Amino acid sequence: MTQTTAQQVLQLAQDRGLLRPRDLTPLGISPTHLQRLYEQGLLLRSGRGVYMLSEAELEANSALAEVALRVPAGVVCLLSALQFHELTTQLPHQVWIALPPRAHRPQIDYPPVRVIRLSGEGFTEGVETHTVSGVPVCVYSPAKTVADCFKYRNKIGLDVALEALRDCWRKRAATMDDLWRYATICRVANVMRPYLESLTT
Repeated sequence: MTQTTAQQVLQLAQDRGLLRPRDLTPLGISPTHLQRLYEQGLLLRSGRGVYMLSEAELEANSALAEVALRVPAGVVCLLSALQFHELTTQLPHQVWIALPPRAHRPQIDYPPVRVIRLSGEGFTEGVETHTVSGVPVCVYSPAKTVADCFKYRNKIGLDVALEALRDCWRKRAATMDDLWRYATICRVANVMRPYLESLTT
């Protein structure tokens, strides 16, 4: 490996944050260079087939970027979306992602992934794209996430959903119209109604 190729790979890792073997293909660089730089201690392997600069600071949301690379059809949801938007004190031990009903279930060793299935507008509405460690990550908006939390309150706890709603309103992360809209889309308007009304009284 020439010095220039090594520098090119390291520069790419710096620009993108996370690097996969297929990112080198358009440049005509063999993926074996990643392994060599890893063995030299210049790159870290943050997951299977995912590399990053050894001195790079791991972002709090780097696990979301790793999952987004491997499951591009997934949307970060529930506890992971709450954490991303800073609307919870919960620290999820898994990355929660939503997939359409028939999408292939990802086989990922690390980070651990929790999959929920959503369909129609429940899956497609409220998706935001954020850049994390140089990777585009799809995350549900604060209002959509709060509605999802009420929908899945039996999985995550009603207390978590209520905390998310209060934080979302207090931080002005969503308007009342947004909350009502997604409550309707997620079919939890009747469940959320008394809590939404209490915010404005």
